[in-house]
Amino acid sequence: MSMEKIGVVGCGLMGAGIAEVCARADLDVIVAESSQAAAEAGRSRLEKSLGRAESKGKIDSAAAVMDRIRIVTDLEELADRDLVIEAIVEEESAKVALFKELDRIVTSPDAILASNTSSIPIMKLGVVTSRPQSVVGIHFFNPVPVLKLVELVPSIVTDPEVTERARTFVEGTLGKSAIDCQDRAGFVVNALLVPFILSAIRMLESGFATAEDIDRGLVLGAAHPQGPLALADLIGMDTTKAIAESLYEEFKEPLYAAPPLLNRMVDAGLLGRKTGRGFYTYN
Repeated sequence: MSMEKIGVVGCGLMGAGIAEVCARADLDVIVAESSQAAAEAGRSRLEKSLGRAESKGKIDSAAAVMDRIRIVTDLEELADRDLVIEAIVEEESAKVALFKELDRIVTSPDAILASNTSSIPIMKLGVVTSRPQSVVGIHFFNPVPVLKLVELVPSIVTDPEVTERARTFVEGTLGKSAIDCQDRAGFVVNALLVPFILSAIRMLESGFATAEDIDRGLVLGAAHPQGPLALADLIGMDTTKAIAESLYEEFKEPLYAAPPLLNRMVDAGLLGRKTGRGFYTYN
């Protein structure tokens, strides 16, 4: 069963990226945002990204792709979608509330409800719906138009047919590469990556080395494309903390606990690139 009508909830960095790759695959996309201001910001984000893609020759026409995307402020507009992908703030309570609404709104019994969560177990989202067998994790990576990887995360009650339809969508329709993950906090990538970033933050916090030297060490000594602290700035301190808290809640391992420095940076609004300052300062 093909999925031609796609819904995306949230038009921030991840939601806009998901909407873009779907529209570039010639799909009909509706993006739902919480307010008109957020919708306009999302439209601007999409137009800038598509403009860059056109200037680099990756797409023929940014306008043609944008024509396949409709941005709305009413979740009810998603009623006829074949697949809805949630890409809102990484907070369990917000996602749970949204999935209750999507369960009520999306009418097709064959529709898939998916989450782009980077850390929250999918079962926690599925059980608040009347169709947990149709709920699955489809976790993209930032920047979505560039990175090929997608984590597929079925819960213990997700219908295997739903997982395979999601795989066909990810690999066949979008041309990305999927890996299978158990429904555990952090899945595969973040369960490995976030403790690594937290270790770098602890190293900086203890005075062991400067941020610059920690990052240069990993770039020049381990061939990483960027250091762990620069990566935390890209991910965002709030998102990094949320993932750490989800991992710690699930496993109770000290390596998953958010360091005090990370907590203080979030409290201060020093969230990284999105606010212009994190471990580094950005224009």
